[in-house]
Amino acid sequence: MINPQKTGEEMMKNRGGNCSATAVILLVGVLLVACDNSTTTAGSRTAQMAPDTAKIETTSSDAAPEIVMYKSPSCECCTGWAEHLRRAGFNVIENKRDDMNIIKVQYGVPEKMASCHTAIVDGYIIEGHVPAEDVTRLLRERPDVAGLSAPGMPMKSPGMQPVGQKPQGYDVLAFDKDGSASVFHSY
Repeated sequence: MINPQKTGEEMMKNRGGNCSATAVILLVGVLLVACDNSTTTAGSRTAQMAPDTAKIETTSSDAAPEIVMYKSPSCECCTGWAEHLRRAGFNVIENKRDDMNIIKVQYGVPEKMASCHTAIVDGYIIEGHVPAEDVTRLLRERPDVAGLSAPGMPMKSPGMQPVGQKPQGYDVLAFDKDGSASVFHSY
Protein backbone atom coordinates (compact mmCIF):
# COMPACT_ATOMS: atom_id res chain seq x y z
CA MET A 1 0.00 0.00 0.00
CA ILE A 2 1.24 3.47 -0.78
CA ASN A 3 1.85 5.59 2.28
CA PRO A 4 2.43 9.22 1.30
CA GLN A 5 4.09 9.79 4.68
CA LYS A 6 6.95 7.39 3.90
CA THR A 7 10.10 8.54 2.22
CA GLY A 8 10.85 7.32 -1.28
CA GLU A 9 13.60 5.07 0.11
CA GLU A 10 11.24 3.38 2.58
CA MET A 11 8.72 2.87 -0.20
CA MET A 12 11.35 1.29 -2.46
CA LYS A 13 11.96 -1.35 0.25
CA ASN A 14 8.25 -2.16 0.58
CA ARG A 15 7.01 -2.78 -2.97
CA GLY A 16 5.52 -6.17 -2.11
CA GLY A 17 2.58 -6.77 0.20
CA ASN A 18 -0.78 -8.39 0.73
CA CYS A 19 -2.63 -8.20 -2.60
CA SER A 20 -6.09 -8.84 -1.09
CA ALA A 21 -5.73 -6.09 1.48
CA THR A 22 -4.33 -3.74 -1.14
CA ALA A 23 -7.22 -4.49 -3.50
CA VAL A 24 -9.80 -3.76 -0.76
CA ILE A 25 -8.06 -0.52 0.18
CA LEU A 26 -7.82 0.56 -3.46
CA LEU A 27 -11.52 -0.26 -4.00
CA VAL A 28 -12.49 1.90 -1.00
CA GLY A 29 -10.26 4.67 -2.37
CA VAL A 30 -11.90 4.43 -5.80
CA LEU A 31 -15.36 4.67 -4.21
CA LEU A 32 -14.34 7.69 -2.15
CA VAL A 33 -12.86 9.43 -5.19
CA ALA A 34 -16.00 8.66 -7.20
CA CYS A 35 -18.05 10.52 -4.56
CA ASP A 36 -15.73 13.55 -4.56
CA ASN A 37 -16.34 16.17 -7.23
CA SER A 38 -13.66 18.56 -5.99
CA THR A 39 -11.12 17.63 -8.69
CA THR A 40 -13.53 16.67 -11.46
CA THR A 41 -15.65 19.02 -13.55
CA ALA A 42 -18.41 18.11 -15.97
CA GLY A 43 -16.06 18.83 -18.88
CA SER A 44 -13.33 16.59 -17.54
CA ARG A 45 -15.82 13.74 -16.99
CA THR A 46 -16.37 13.70 -20.75
CA ALA A 47 -12.61 13.77 -21.34
CA GLN A 48 -12.14 10.87 -18.90
CA MET A 49 -14.42 8.70 -21.02
CA ALA A 50 -12.38 9.37 -24.17
CA PRO A 51 -10.24 6.45 -25.36
CA ASP A 52 -6.53 6.48 -24.59
CA THR A 53 -3.83 4.52 -26.36
CA ALA A 54 -2.12 3.38 -23.14
CA LYS A 55 -5.12 1.64 -21.52
CA ILE A 56 -4.16 -0.62 -18.61
CA GLU A 57 -5.34 -4.21 -18.81
CA THR A 58 -7.01 -5.37 -15.60
CA THR A 59 -8.88 -8.49 -14.56
CA SER A 60 -11.91 -8.59 -12.30
CA SER A 61 -9.65 -9.16 -9.27
CA ASP A 62 -7.38 -6.22 -10.15
CA ALA A 63 -8.07 -2.71 -8.93
CA ALA A 64 -6.93 0.30 -10.89
CA PRO A 65 -3.33 1.19 -10.00
CA GLU A 66 -3.35 4.10 -7.55
CA ILE A 67 -1.13 7.09 -8.18
CA VAL A 68 -0.73 9.69 -5.44
CA MET A 69 0.12 12.98 -7.18
CA TYR A 70 1.42 16.15 -5.52
CA LYS A 71 0.90 19.39 -7.42
CA SER A 72 0.69 23.10 -6.88
CA PRO A 73 -2.96 24.24 -6.49
CA SER A 74 -2.79 26.44 -9.60
CA CYS A 75 -1.06 23.98 -11.97
CA GLU A 76 -3.47 23.28 -14.84
CA CYS A 77 -1.00 21.17 -16.84
CA CYS A 78 -0.69 18.87 -13.80
CA THR A 79 -4.47 18.44 -13.82
CA GLY A 80 -4.26 17.62 -17.53
CA TRP A 81 -1.65 14.93 -16.81
CA ALA A 82 -3.86 13.43 -14.07
CA GLU A 83 -6.79 13.29 -16.51
CA HIS A 84 -4.53 11.59 -19.10
CA LEU A 85 -3.69 8.89 -16.52
CA ARG A 86 -7.34 8.46 -15.52
CA ARG A 87 -8.29 7.89 -19.17
CA ALA A 88 -5.60 5.17 -19.22
CA GLY A 89 -7.18 3.39 -16.24
CA PHE A 90 -5.23 4.76 -13.28
CA ASN A 91 -6.83 5.96 -10.05
CA VAL A 92 -5.15 9.35 -9.49
CA ILE A 93 -5.37 10.98 -6.07
CA GLU A 94 -4.47 14.68 -6.37
CA ASN A 95 -2.84 16.41 -3.39
CA LYS A 96 -2.63 20.18 -3.83
CA ARG A 97 0.44 21.56 -2.06
CA ASP A 98 2.24 24.88 -1.87
CA ASP A 99 5.47 23.19 -0.75
CA MET A 100 6.45 21.16 -3.82
CA ASN A 101 10.19 21.52 -3.16
CA ILE A 102 9.72 19.82 0.21
CA ILE A 103 7.78 16.98 -1.46
CA LYS A 104 10.59 16.47 -4.00
CA VAL A 105 13.20 16.33 -1.22
CA GLN A 106 11.01 13.98 0.88
CA TYR A 107 10.75 11.48 -1.98
CA GLY A 108 14.35 11.90 -3.14
CA VAL A 109 13.75 13.42 -6.58
CA PRO A 110 17.16 14.43 -7.98
CA GLU A 111 17.22 18.14 -8.86
CA LYS A 112 18.05 17.52 -12.53
CA MET A 113 14.96 15.26 -12.83
CA ALA A 114 12.54 17.86 -11.40
CA SER A 115 9.33 18.95 -13.06
CA CYS A 116 6.07 20.57 -11.95
CA HIS A 117 4.44 17.61 -10.17
CA THR A 118 5.58 14.50 -8.31
CA ALA A 119 3.63 11.25 -8.16
CA ILE A 120 4.11 7.93 -6.39
CA VAL A 121 2.85 4.62 -7.77
CA ASP A 122 3.68 1.28 -6.17
CA GLY A 123 6.89 2.63 -4.65
CA TYR A 124 8.11 4.34 -7.83
CA ILE A 125 8.47 8.09 -8.30
CA ILE A 126 6.90 9.59 -11.43
CA GLU A 127 8.21 13.11 -11.96
CA GLY A 128 6.50 15.34 -14.50
CA HIS A 129 4.61 14.62 -17.70
CA VAL A 130 5.48 10.94 -18.16
CA PRO A 131 3.00 9.26 -20.56
CA ALA A 132 0.67 6.60 -19.12
CA GLU A 133 2.14 3.95 -21.42
CA ASP A 134 5.55 4.43 -19.76
CA VAL A 135 4.04 4.18 -16.26
CA THR A 136 2.26 0.98 -17.35
CA ARG A 137 5.52 -0.43 -18.73
CA LEU A 138 7.37 0.51 -15.52
CA LEU A 139 4.81 -1.38 -13.42
CA ARG A 140 4.88 -4.39 -15.75
CA GLU A 141 8.70 -4.67 -16.05
CA ARG A 142 9.53 -3.47 -12.49
CA PRO A 143 13.13 -2.34 -13.16
CA ASP A 144 15.45 -1.55 -10.26
CA VAL A 145 15.13 2.25 -10.52
CA ALA A 146 13.77 4.99 -8.27
CA GLY A 147 11.38 6.22 -10.94
CA LEU A 148 10.71 7.93 -14.24
CA SER A 149 10.94 11.58 -15.20
CA ALA A 150 10.11 13.88 -18.08
CA PRO A 151 12.40 16.66 -16.79
CA GLY A 152 11.18 20.21 -17.15
CA MET A 153 7.86 20.62 -18.91
CA PRO A 154 8.12 19.15 -22.44
CA MET A 155 5.68 20.97 -24.73
CA LYS A 156 4.37 17.87 -26.52
CA SER A 157 3.77 15.72 -23.45
CA PRO A 158 0.49 14.62 -21.80
CA GLY A 159 -1.03 17.58 -19.97
CA MET A 160 0.98 20.05 -22.05
CA GLN A 161 -0.70 19.27 -25.39
CA PRO A 162 -4.27 18.88 -26.66
CA VAL A 163 -5.99 15.60 -25.68
CA GLY A 164 -5.43 12.89 -28.26
CA GLN A 165 -2.11 14.14 -29.65
CA LYS A 166 0.80 11.74 -29.39
CA PRO A 167 3.84 12.72 -27.31
CA GLN A 168 6.87 13.79 -29.34
CA GLY A 169 10.24 15.50 -29.14
CA TYR A 170 11.45 14.50 -25.68
CA ASP A 171 12.85 11.63 -23.59
CA VAL A 172 11.41 9.92 -20.54
CA LEU A 173 14.29 9.02 -18.23
CA ALA A 174 14.61 6.20 -15.69
CA PHE A 175 16.59 7.50 -12.71
CA ASP A 176 18.21 6.30 -9.51
CA LYS A 177 18.33 8.11 -6.16
CA ASP A 178 21.87 9.30 -6.91
CA GLY A 179 20.61 11.13 -10.00
CA SER A 180 22.06 8.78 -12.59
CA ALA A 181 19.65 8.32 -15.47
CA SER A 182 19.13 6.49 -18.73
CA VAL A 183 16.60 6.87 -21.52
CA PHE A 184 13.50 4.77 -20.81
CA HIS A 185 11.58 5.92 -23.92
CA SER A 186 12.26 8.49 -26.66
CA TYR A 187 9.41 10.35 -28.30
